[in-house]
Amino acid sequence: MTTHPIPPGAKVRVVGDVHGDVNGFAYAIATDRFIVQLGDLADHGPDSAGTLRMMFDLIERGRGLFILGNHDLKLARVLSGDHVRIEPVVQATVDQMDDDLKVRTQRLVAEAPAWLRHGSALFVHGGFHTTMLEQPSPDHGLDRPYGPVARALYGEPTGRMQPDGYPERSLRWVDRIPDGLTVYCGHDRRSSDGRPYVRHGALGGTAVFLDTGAGKGGHLSWIDLP
Repeated sequence: MTTHPIPPGAKVRVVGDVHGDVNGFAYAIATDRFIVQLGDLADHGPDSAGTLRMMFDLIERGRGLFILGNHDLKLARVLSGDHVRIEPVVQATVDQMDDDLKVRTQRLVAEAPAWLRHGSALFVHGGFHTTMLEQPSPDHGLDRPYGPVARALYGEPTGRMQPDGYPERSLRWVDRIPDGLTVYCGHDRRSSDGRPYVRHGALGGTAVFLDTGAGKGGHLSWIDLP
């Protein structure tokens, strides 16, 4: 089982979905805090390759980690030769990458945690599952996600499609977050005012959604933990 420790006593900055917004990400990581990025580093924005290099450099210097996002996994699976559908935004990312970056992407995406518990915080890309309280993220490699890993990447689908063609996702999982735990996530752009969206659940737990549209016409958001 691979572990993904945050250094003891480190001050943490949690950064939302970047989607190739390299300038925003450069600003976000210009800090002495340890960076926890919530996944979806690439696609849509102007410089996905630059964003990936920045994150990987942080990892290799022991200054940060990223949580596995669905875009990250799909990109790595494409690079590994898996038969997956390649949207134009994914192809645009691939076209920006040199061979060294392609190799680094496959390796570091395969090693990225699907979720990570840190004291009273839990970091995950798409959605919470109670299994995440009982066990650390598994060694998923570049496998097609299932079970709690699928929840971690995609959230909780309702089975219906939205008018934009994407699956509709429920927030029922927020009501399963126990009292005293805050789940920091991305994936869903739930904000209506440009700030991270905060939702409190029935058991007293809290979810903080940090996707505010970076790389898609919005901006990049982050939160410094106490």
